[in-house]
Amino acid sequence: MTSSSSDHSSRDVVFASVRRALGVNGAEAPRRQAVADRIAGHPEGVIPARAQLPADEQIALFKAMVEAAAATLVHLPDAAAVPGAVAAYLRARNLPMSILRGADPRLAGLPWQDEPALDVWIGPSDGRQLAGLSHAFAGIAESGTVVMLSGPDNPSTLNLLPDHHLVVVDARDVTGTYEEVWTRIRAAYGPGTLPRTVNWITGPSRSADIEQTLLLGAHGPRSLHVLLVGEMPAGEA
Repeated sequence: MTSSSSDHSSRDVVFASVRRALGVNGAEAPRRQAVADRIAGHPEGVIPARAQLPADEQIALFKAMVEAAAATLVHLPDAAAVPGAVAAYLRARNLPMSILRGADPRLAGLPWQDEPALDVWIGPSDGRQLAGLSHAFAGIAESGTVVMLSGPDNPSTLNLLPDHHLVVVDARDVTGTYEEVWTRIRAAYGPGTLPRTVNWITGPSRSADIEQTLLLGAHGPRSLHVLLVGEMPAGEA
């Protein structure tokens, strides 16, 4: 939707009225500094206590919350087990032995040759693929959410178009809360820089808009399968 000039003028009138009521003009240095300090400080809201747990308990909560959100999960000993787990998922659902993944080097480095019957394609989805594979930036124990950052390594189309979305999550990347993930993203990308899109995915796509009847796959994948890899290193929280 595009904004018309009348929309802008109406907004300007409202803002001008607010400034007059406050006795300010919006250009005062202390007020502008206060806004800049708040943005730079990344203030946090109320953080639920239920996810402030030791590392092993965070992993257990993450697994429980993933399944509570109508997704499925398999916990693998290491990344080398991912190709076999992908093949097993496809066989169990009588799907074609074909998977589309992004260019993520962590996925590229897996021993796909161990599953010669599995056809692995690389690139964004055009909507014709039944199954896609991504690597998550993080998992969140609080809600069983996987966090996806857009880009050629993990195209956002894989989050939305295939019927079956398989997501690799390293156990060391599971955090307790949302706020911890934002801190990690800022650290990874640097000040003032973020990926074009950050997708937070909790379970498969669903809707109950029509007669309050739950429908999976309403706006995206009808199935979310999480491949949790490894264990949290000892001593990490």
